[in-house]
Amino acid sequence: MREQVLVSALVGRTLAKLGVGHVFGVVGSGNFDVTGTFMAEGIPFTAARHEGGAATMADAYTRMSGKVGVVTTHQGCGLSNAITGIGEAAKSRTPMIVLTADTQAAAIRSNFKIDQDALARSVGAIAERIHSPATAIADTVRAFRTAVNERRTVVLSLPLDIQSGTAADEVGAAVVPQPLKVRPDAGTVQQLVSLIAAAERPVFVAGRGGRGAREEILALAHHAGALVATSAVASGLFNGDTHNLGISGGFSSPATAEFISGADLIVGWGCALNMWTMRHGRLISAGTKVVQIDVEDSALGANRPITLGVLGDSALTAGDALAALAGSQPEPVEKYRTEANALAIKQGSRWRDVETEDLSTATSIDPRVLTRELDSMLPAERIVAVDSGNFMGYPSQYLAVPDEFGFCFTQAFQAIGLGLYTAIGAALAQPHRLPVLGAGDGGFLMGISELETAARLKLPLVCIVYNDAAYGAEVHHFAGQHPEQDLSSVVFPDTDIAAIARGFGAEGVTVRTVADLEAVRPWIAAFEAGTQDRPLVIDAKIASDGGSWWLAEAFQGH
Repeated sequence: MREQVLVSALVGRTLAKLGVGHVFGVVGSGNFDVTGTFMAEGIPFTAARHEGGAATMADAYTRMSGKVGVVTTHQGCGLSNAITGIGEAAKSRTPMIVLTADTQAAAIRSNFKIDQDALARSVGAIAERIHSPATAIADTVRAFRTAVNERRTVVLSLPLDIQSGTAADEVGAAVVPQPLKVRPDAGTVQQLVSLIAAAERPVFVAGRGGRGAREEILALAHHAGALVATSAVASGLFNGDTHNLGISGGFSSPATAEFISGADLIVGWGCALNMWTMRHGRLISAGTKVVQIDVEDSALGANRPITLGVLGDSALTAGDALAALAGSQPEPVEKYRTEANALAIKQGSRWRDVETEDLSTATSIDPRVLTRELDSMLPAERIVAVDSGNFMGYPSQYLAVPDEFGFCFTQAFQAIGLGLYTAIGAALAQPHRLPVLGAGDGGFLMGISELETAARLKLPLVCIVYNDAAYGAEVHHFAGQHPEQDLSSVVFPDTDIAAIARGFGAEGVTVRTVADLEAVRPWIAAFEAGTQDRPLVIDAKIASDGGSWWLAEAFQGH
């Protein structure tokens, strides 16, 4: 007869065997035992200061590591505290497990009683639960399989009365088959090839679903004469290619936007082609053909009319298309991949390389100048996380990243305050890289409790705080729309964020001029020597940009 084990231990051990990579959470009585099981099984655990922070840390970790992250919460309020981060992960289709305690079915008057399944579904997550001791392992495997194979965020509820029950230890038999890659229909591939062959100015735009298909997409682009670009979440995917336009959408430089709007064929590779990536459709000119490739049928044409939808894995589709194209067109064609276009892209595809007026004053620094300087100063092997706000285009476009695993963009839910959490999760996923955060003062202060977590973990994390003492996006938007409106609801007294950071155990530097950035160099020197064990917070008092170039685009989607 097999040994009888607590259900809480069975669930934790099953997830450990299935290969979860890291657990984040805030521990209460409801999730104490299962969290202890993870730790006993050798799964790293990071104690966050707030469940919302834990959820986004797990989301970022999953995106940047390729392993499944886990959030563990107490029942009721623990789960509700995490719900914004869960919503962000769900909207991004992050394969993540939220393992939450739940009240006993009979505890209908418990203070912790909420409809956890309905709450999970309300933000787009999948609700699963452990139904009984006898089904605990099967229920856990089902939740994990849904997360991985369907790329979903799963909230797995573990009721208190069930987790304290016992069942036979059969964890060794738990297994999840690897998902099969979807090969596109041959006839559909031929339609794609016909569109590519007929195009004179093709542009390929890859999203998160194209991150594993860099070489295949580039090989097809080279043969077809296509320029390449990415959505924001896949930034860095085509680094090194001479005809890489960078980010398509609201963050695009004028040169990038001109090239994309000049295309007569746009092909999205695992890319939603949503309002952000296509500037509400304005990057698609009249008469331009649009193709979308995705592994989910429901994604095809979900955001805009398309000429052709291809159900298939991006790498397999690109490989099949190249083979078919080479059969009728043995030699590569130039088309949009001219030397003149390569030069124009090199000179103007990044805002960092576009000449702009310096808006700095004696007491405040132009955010573009600030970010350019830091891009040159900070080590190139970095992973950049970005919060939401008026400032966000600057770290996204001015800070170079080494590849598609060097940029973590948790913006599907459009929530501010997730940046610091994102940076911590990304840092733990890519520990060999320098983590860099770009945040506004509003978002940074909203999530500042996790600065203690970064300090406790001894993370050498650089936090660039674009401090305009306001919710800058609202200030610039409403000042432009309604100049007579009172803005006191979104403007605040100046906060000494550097001093606050030092109170959390980080180093803090106040920057008003380029000269002030010299104070950052000793911290960088210690990082490069391998001796840096404290976060650095750069409290940058920024000059007003009157509303960044992408802001008007953003507010059209509200």
